[in-house]
Amino acid sequence: MALDYGEVRIGIAFSDLLNIIASPYETYTRVDLNKDLDYLTSLIKTQEVDEVIIGLPVNMDGSEGERAVATREFAKKLENKSQAKITFVDERLTSVEAEEILKSRNIKWEDRKKYIDKLSATIILQDYLNTKK
Repeated sequence: MALDYGEVRIGIAFSDLLNIIASPYETYTRVDLNKDLDYLTSLIKTQEVDEVIIGLPVNMDGSEGERAVATREFAKKLENKSQAKITFVDERLTSVEAEEILKSRNIKWEDRKKYIDKLSATIILQDYLNTKK
């Protein structure tokens, strides 16, 4: 399972059973911290997820800013609640890549926000799966 964590939405993707192909699952619209954690923990348990890959939004120079700190704090709370292993993956430019994919498929600009987060999560997960081979 992979997450593209954001202040408003969280993109979610899953891999196949062989951990070869990542697929978009959904874009979850955040409610509040407790409900978000409950929802994700429920998914982790029902899908029998052992490891959650979370995109870490580092700056282009590799440093970590406020968004990375917030992502790490959220991940720690998710790890404590779900007992799943958390692995961070550098997510630099995944949103740009997702945007390009949607643009190439002629998805209207207004409709892209429905897809961009789950597509970004899919890219994060696929990159991770590719490096594990």
